[in-house]
Amino acid sequence: MATIIDGKKVSAEVEEHTRAGVLRLAQHGVTPGLAVVLVGEDPASQAYVNMKERDCERIGIRSFDHRLSEQTSQEALNSLIDTLNADADVHGILVQLPLPAKFDTEAVISRISPEKDVDGLSPANLGALVRVLPAPRACTPFGVMTMLESYGIDPAGKHAVVIGRSTLVGKPMALLLLNANATVTVCHSRTQDLPGVCRQADILIAAVGRTKMITSEYVKPGAVVIDVGINRTEDGLVGDVDYDDVLPLASAITPVPGGVGPMTRAILMLNTVAAAEAATKAE
Repeated sequence: MATIIDGKKVSAEVEEHTRAGVLRLAQHGVTPGLAVVLVGEDPASQAYVNMKERDCERIGIRSFDHRLSEQTSQEALNSLIDTLNADADVHGILVQLPLPAKFDTEAVISRISPEKDVDGLSPANLGALVRVLPAPRACTPFGVMTMLESYGIDPAGKHAVVIGRSTLVGKPMALLLLNANATVTVCHSRTQDLPGVCRQADILIAAVGRTKMITSEYVKPGAVVIDVGINRTEDGLVGDVDYDDVLPLASAITPVPGGVGPMTRAILMLNTVAAAEAATKAE
């Protein structure tokens, strides 16, 4: 019987740690602040931002809400980022992705101060991850690593296969696993015999964005299966993994919803408090 990796349970544990950090900062008269920037009216992005702001309120983080029209210019968005970088009350900056197509996403992410890049996606912070230096880590991959640790799943010496090479998840996920001494294979749309490669995995991470793409054909018996996908269907949220088909083979598996999703938000809050603590020590 597979172990169901409960993201809600682990995220609650992370939240307790984060709340303790908020209390420590309060002793210095500091309230951690997270600025959330949402451009446009994408319903999924609006839902994510609303959840993040509720998380802030519950934990004791001050939320700075910036909702911009899709007609906003690149220059105006850049100016807002500059203002937030200079605001001492703002310790973390999150630009909700994806941005509307007209924006230069890389230019926006690169403009965020690395110390305030609580999404861990700036060139400086991804470079720090490559060099195994302290820096904010990308929320979803770091959330996955936290889940594995919570359930006693050590990647060291294991073969981890990551399906997806995005900057948001796939690449930082591979680096975190490599830094944890796993042997890592990254698969993508040009990978030949994808099911065969995936069947070699002791730890299989699906982050491809295709509903129920990963079936039992892709899974070695006893593998740990982590489903990063969140796909909206008429039947509700569904992952990249065909959960019912894979469940009998896996030794451990994350559900959707209730798996990786809550961890992404929990790590965002954790990163924000860590940024506030770092800024307080630097004063």
